[in-house]
Amino acid sequence: MGATLSKTSIKTRVFMPKSCISHLECAYTGSTADAFQLTNLSEVGKPYLVRYDLEKASQTLTKASLSGRRTDMWRYHEVMPFPKNSPLITLHEGWTPLRALPRLGTQIGFQHLFMKDESVNPTGSFKARGISAAITAAVERGAKAFAIPTAGNAGGALAAYAALAGMPSYIFMPADTPKAFQLECEAAGAAVTLVDGLISDCGKIVAQRKDEEGWFDVSTLKEPYRIEGKKTMGYELAEQFQFTLPDVIIYPTGGGTGLIGMWKAFDEMEQLGWIDNKRPRMVSVQTSGCAPIVRAWENGERHATYWEGAHTCASGLRVPAAIGDFLILDAIRQSGGCALAVDDAEMMHYSRMLASFSGIFPAPEGGACLAALMKMKEKHLVEADEKIVLFNTGSGYKYLEAFE
Repeated sequence: MGATLSKTSIKTRVFMPKSCISHLECAYTGSTADAFQLTNLSEVGKPYLVRYDLEKASQTLTKASLSGRRTDMWRYHEVMPFPKNSPLITLHEGWTPLRALPRLGTQIGFQHLFMKDESVNPTGSFKARGISAAITAAVERGAKAFAIPTAGNAGGALAAYAALAGMPSYIFMPADTPKAFQLECEAAGAAVTLVDGLISDCGKIVAQRKDEEGWFDVSTLKEPYRIEGKKTMGYELAEQFQFTLPDVIIYPTGGGTGLIGMWKAFDEMEQLGWIDNKRPRMVSVQTSGCAPIVRAWENGERHATYWEGAHTCASGLRVPAAIGDFLILDAIRQSGGCALAVDDAEMMHYSRMLASFSGIFPAPEGGACLAALMKMKEKHLVEADEKIVLFNTGSGYKYLEAFE
């Protein structure tokens, strides 16, 4: 018989995921705050950004360490709000496919065209990333109920993750939001209120009632942690491209959290030693019926004024004002990118084209990115041999009215 090993002769190592959060920093003034208190905006009413001890993180968060990690966005736990004493509120969001588009690329004249397909996330959109991070962080910091103004996908995500956490959620959405989003939220047990107006009107209601009702406001960039979930799209792109970033990222922009988050991720990865200082050109896409970022970029302004009479069939792009406007515009300019508007007819035409050449039924916002690429080609803003990533941020199945 073989020798028997005693218990004391066996050495085991238990690996415990952890976060290296350091503090919060006002994105506008640079003032700092405690990262472990439940909070919304800074003292000047601007977004907080989460900062990490990246030197500490680099000791365990290495390129080599990634191969054995979980295959969702929490694989980057050192630079995420990974909880210490509370459950991780996750449906395994993230680590979405980066799909090559060779047929489409050949058709329109691009050699290296890709799509980051966020439609396969839980709840069918990229909003799952941000809401998972926000709810995880807020629960650990004492939140008991959640409220959000939404154009659709963020509400569906909040309803799902609040249900997972066993907590109530209150969803305020424009009355003309596609029916699929309303039913999704109600099915998950959320209290849904339809508002005659835009997402900005819904936001006013949340702001007016949240303190009295005891809700934690998880509006876009009005708490620090949704951006942390969204930034993982940047980490994933780097990893999926073997740590060489693409030349161009084309991103549909409503509140802009994803674009801001990826820009933050690139800075963190450079400090971790994963990438150099070369950045993709960040391209913000809006619709001609609601283009505050495009107007501000064209006018050379750092802040975007409110867009009156906002209208578009892409509900996620019908955001007349973004609290993180200056962060979006800073990223566009620092990267040498641009901001473009497409009209609804172009957006839906290219949504169908994207589906017919890739097999992916995109949200209209995904079609907007392809429409923007074609405009860039016309304006000679992109070369045929550049590596280009389009973002499909959600599933077309939720936007059947737009396709009709």
